[in-house]
Amino acid sequence: MTAAGSARYAWRVDYKDALAYILSFSDYERSIGGTWPATRFSLARVEILCDLLGRPQDDYPVVQVAGTKGKGSTAAMLQAALDVAGLRAALFTSPHLHNFRERIRLGAAMIPEATLAELVTELRPAIDRLRERAAELGLVTTFEVLTALALLYFSRARADVAVLEVGLGGRLDATSVARPRVAVITAISLDHMHVLGNTVAEIAREKAGIIKEGALVVSSPQVTEAAEVLVAVCRERRANLLLGGRDWQWREDDWLPDRPGLAVRGPYGELAGLRPVLLGRHQLVNAATAVVALQALRGLGGPVVEDAAIAAGLSEVRWPGRLEVVPGRPTIVVDGAHNDDSARRLREALGELFPGRRLFIILGTSADKDLPAIVGELAPAADRVICTRSRHPRSAPSERLARLCREQGATAEEATDVAAALARARQLAQPDDVICATGSLFVVAEAREALGLARQG
Repeated sequence: MTAAGSARYAWRVDYKDALAYILSFSDYERSIGGTWPATRFSLARVEILCDLLGRPQDDYPVVQVAGTKGKGSTAAMLQAALDVAGLRAALFTSPHLHNFRERIRLGAAMIPEATLAELVTELRPAIDRLRERAAELGLVTTFEVLTALALLYFSRARADVAVLEVGLGGRLDATSVARPRVAVITAISLDHMHVLGNTVAEIAREKAGIIKEGALVVSSPQVTEAAEVLVAVCRERRANLLLGGRDWQWREDDWLPDRPGLAVRGPYGELAGLRPVLLGRHQLVNAATAVVALQALRGLGGPVVEDAAIAAGLSEVRWPGRLEVVPGRPTIVVDGAHNDDSARRLREALGELFPGRRLFIILGTSADKDLPAIVGELAPAADRVICTRSRHPRSAPSERLARLCREQGATAEEATDVAAALARARQLAQPDDVICATGSLFVVAEAREALGLARQG
């Protein structure tokens, strides 16, 4: 019997207490700046923990998704297509927008509160055993506990396949305790440099940590610096790499700003006439990457997702907070752009979707981001920037953002919180104008709450 099933533990909790227990461990998502020593990140703890739980990650095939931008969207599209195909498709992502349980899904359903509480009851003795057996490794983190819980839930729920989004990096991320049938790497750029490295090549090396010996790897098109690293790592580990732009191609098919068309051609043939529902040209790349990954999975013998299910998954996926347009006048857009590359993509998408319309940007970022670069991409495109901060402890001071905006020649003001910023933007905007709340998913979450969308999250 595993420690998790030991009868000597009579500890029982409700959902609220279970969530408090998970959050009682070190939580790097809420770390406030500074340099994080590499010794804090280790696969050893979660590997032992999963061993104590009976290695639930071995009970179903896994698709693991790493990358700087687009990994969450790509993971959601993968799971949507697998779900449409009639599979019990599980999804593990982070962070959440409104409800912690969003991170762990089976089909469209979040993990039930009672089930999460029951699994925490099982996890605690295993965590205690880990502490006794390997005290030198230090305490598990919140993300490691949550990853183990998700893997155990997917096993108990008899998932046919699980899509796991990497939390940070890849090499030492807790999701790498699983051996993916297909490893997916989306676009790599500079982000989390205080942890992952100061160059694209260093960051790519960390992302490439999800590549196991002999693996099948599907990568989005990459800048040269990142592509060279992925090619080298795959050669070292005798992995088969399908690199966008080299081994497979995508093209726009009947481009319409509000519903772009997509065609993908590669080693598994061509699939055209796709209509991804997620907006923006950058989402076409993410969708194409998902298509090739699903075809690769099919080529390995399954789970099998036919072309019709792929098309339906891309057109039906729901991923709030990513270039999400809220109906009404003025038009309101919420997007979680949080680095300079994603800010550039957002600016380009807004220009294509709403040409010639006045733009009011609500901007709030995390303090550990490259604020001048983000502001440099967004502020010049805005008629006015309303700078604010979310409730998250890592949020950057609004006065600093406003100062950077003014240095760019933009008109900027400050608001005490996201709801106040949204109210101010609505006061200023005319019916034909556009308001965009961006800078972090935490700002997006609070904007959606202020708009009454939280229940839909």
